[in-house]
Amino acid sequence: MHARHNAALTALLAAALFGATTPLAKTLLGSLSPFMVASLFYLGSGVGLAIGILFQRLRRTAGERQNENRIQVWELPWLLGAIAAGGIAGPALLMLGLSTTPAATSSLLLNLEGVFTAVIAWVVFRENVDLQIFIGMVAIVAGGVALSWQPGAAGVSPGALLVAVACVAWAIDNNLTRKVSTNDAMVIACLKGLVAGSVNLGIALLLGAHLPSLGKMAAAMLTGFAGYGVSLVLFVVALRNLGTARTGAYFSVAPIFGVALSLILWPEPPSLLFWVATALMALGIWLHIRERHEHPHTHEVLDHNHPHRHDEHHQHAHDFEWDSDEPHTHPHQHVTITHTHAHFPDIHHRHTH
Repeated sequence: MHARHNAALTALLAAALFGATTPLAKTLLGSLSPFMVASLFYLGSGVGLAIGILFQRLRRTAGERQNENRIQVWELPWLLGAIAAGGIAGPALLMLGLSTTPAATSSLLLNLEGVFTAVIAWVVFRENVDLQIFIGMVAIVAGGVALSWQPGAAGVSPGALLVAVACVAWAIDNNLTRKVSTNDAMVIACLKGLVAGSVNLGIALLLGAHLPSLGKMAAAMLTGFAGYGVSLVLFVVALRNLGTARTGAYFSVAPIFGVALSLILWPEPPSLLFWVATALMALGIWLHIRERHEHPHTHEVLDHNHPHRHDEHHQHAHDFEWDSDEPHTHPHQHVTITHTHAHFPDIHHRHTH
């Protein structure tokens, strides 16, 4: 399978895990407050990934621990901004908006996250976009609108505006996370989960909520670990390989997985809009997968650290004993090179056009 197909599959798997969280939450946590649900999901993500990171580091050799990529001081503002926007502001704005906004309207408005993510990536960070990718994004968003459409769901109330601003917060989060995506995806997702979970738990307790039973808490945290934690790890890896707008487009198909799982848990004939949404999202994914962006481009000198193989972009010597195992992680430098090949706006192709 081509590398671009692997990257697309990573993003779609992230979307599937996240999308499946909604119906599972409905079966597990119907009696809990929204902030308590959010806090347990985020804490499950953070704690689960922290345990995974601990086991991972215990298995590494001293040399591997020495060469592992660590978040640099200059990257901290990007990471803290992402956590503040997506882990704190986004959930808080959404919960406040949901309190006065019909569920149907909220579902429609949540499709704006993909739109805002792409617009910020294209306009602010100058990520490449061509007509095919733009049409694919439109098709995926249109599929999300069709999936959540209900007659009479339109209307712009103060609550609806809060939901829309929450989507802006998550779009900012997505774009800022791309800035630190060369780092360990598990560490990034773990930090987001622990901070967002703690903040949302504090808000829930201040509003009078109480912790649920141990069994329900464990079920919620396990759901959050898969739907928020593992999903976010895959999302960060996809950001590294696809860029923000393309990863956001693939992730926007998450609702279709949620609806499909709902139909399995509560069997009923799919509606016509479900099939319309499926067709539109499939069209959008197809347009993205068949993209071929190719032109002469120059790589400037770049020093960074991330898992890599010795492909055409990673032709370097090692200043340590290497057992030829790939992929491997260590600080390395990219020399200036000019060549032509198909590429995405990944961590090695952030050039202007």
